[in-house]
Amino acid sequence: MRTLVLGRTPARVTAVLATLRTDGFDAEGVSTDEEALELLATEEFAVLVIGGGVGPESRVAIKDFAAEHRVRHVIDGALSEPFDVYVRREFEPLIRMAAAEG
Repeated sequence: MRTLVLGRTPARVTAVLATLRTDGFDAEGVSTDEEALELLATEEFAVLVIGGGVGPESRVAIKDFAAEHRVRHVIDGALSEPFDVYVRREFEPLIRMAAAEG
């Protein structure tokens, strides 16, 4: 099950990806809506993580697009430090739950 991480700050996206990948998750990350839409259109992602820096209009548009392209679970997140602890506590259980459902 692939996870797409969308966040406006590349360093934070990189930190999230590092933790997810270290913990065995198949994850990709991007910082722009255009990149996210392009990857979501492949219908290879079952989970989408949207970072706190993504504005309301973009968030709604991305969620709507994701729903039309096989994304089963959307996680709204706003990272807090330490990032690895946050990812493991907040994101990973939801990704596992989505995997179990599907």
